[in-house]
Amino acid sequence: MVTASPDDPLTDESGPAPPLALLAELTHRCPLRCAYCSNPVELNRARDELDTATWQRVMAEAADLGVVQLHLSGGEPLVRSDLTGLVAAARRLDLYTNLITSGIGLDEARARQLAAAGLNSVQVSIQAHDDALGVRIAGTGRLDEKRVAATAVRAAGLPLSMNVVLHRDNLDHLGSIIELCVGWGARRLELANVQYYGWALLNADRLLPTRDQLRRAVEVYRGLKARFADRIELLWIIPDWFEERPKPCMGGWAARSLTVAPDGTAMPCPTAGVITTLDFPSVRTAGLASIWRDSDAFRRYRGTDWLPAPCRDCDRREIDFGGCRCQAFALVGDAGVTDPVCSLSPHRPVVDRLLADVGTGEPLTLRRVSVSRRARAQPADTVGTA
Repeated sequence: MVTASPDDPLTDESGPAPPLALLAELTHRCPLRCAYCSNPVELNRARDELDTATWQRVMAEAADLGVVQLHLSGGEPLVRSDLTGLVAAARRLDLYTNLITSGIGLDEARARQLAAAGLNSVQVSIQAHDDALGVRIAGTGRLDEKRVAATAVRAAGLPLSMNVVLHRDNLDHLGSIIELCVGWGARRLELANVQYYGWALLNADRLLPTRDQLRRAVEVYRGLKARFADRIELLWIIPDWFEERPKPCMGGWAARSLTVAPDGTAMPCPTAGVITTLDFPSVRTAGLASIWRDSDAFRRYRGTDWLPAPCRDCDRREIDFGGCRCQAFALVGDAGVTDPVCSLSPHRPVVDRLLADVGTGEPLTLRRVSVSRRARAQPADTVGTA
């Protein structure tokens, strides 16, 4: 029997209960070159992406499994010429669909087309409050295009949420970022302090803020959360390297959601691919129900029976489930140990050494990522094709 927390919707004697959400990463193609990107360093090429029919089959299997929410992401999902058709297919399956996009390529005509197909909501990301900083962070600003996208989403009658990844380069501008999103009419804003996977881990020395930066940002967040309480929901995603305990990891490994990468690889979360000691199955060769219930990669860290010391006797074991398996592997090479963020972990000194070096890295630039990322990603001019 798999052990779960009392409020975990999902386990019984016959096995794990179904996931609530599917994150469909339709592509790794993207017009941005963000140094904090959590996508894998080895990006999937366009020729390796699942085709329309396969995605439709995966969505149908997800609905049969019990999934109720479908998040369409990337990369930039707008580069897929079949996006509207995929949304329509999801609507026929009665799935709630959310588009996660940079906004580049989303004009009023396309927003209305997607809404007519059955899209339920849109999340638009920004990198900064002005183009100069946006160029430094993502290789391009294009804030006007993002504003057009936000306006188009609202004109199409869709709820608009927004997202910004926070790090050393933009954290001091948090107030301006929040006010911009309020002005654009967002109902919800995720203030996502960077999580160190993929490209973000490679660039951690340039992304990590100082503790003083974080303290000031939290004060700004609290002040504006109160000020705009009747206009926007502000969510603060904790920077867990600075915490004493790890973040609760998506309700536990393979408990509430799953991800399908552009090439069909199925994973319990978007960053699980960093764990090279697990053999993740593919939807090309296995059904989603079998993957969820039976695959070793999904079963390995599900529940609490697998937990090592000190987690197995911790009163938080059914809150954070030992922390993030991806973070444990990324930092110490073993997905089966206590998350090194935890102050009780024998590996906490790894995180402390990284934090001790904050401020010693060079300012954030694209120098470390531009050549290799652009060699793997499609050109930006493919964005917005329909």
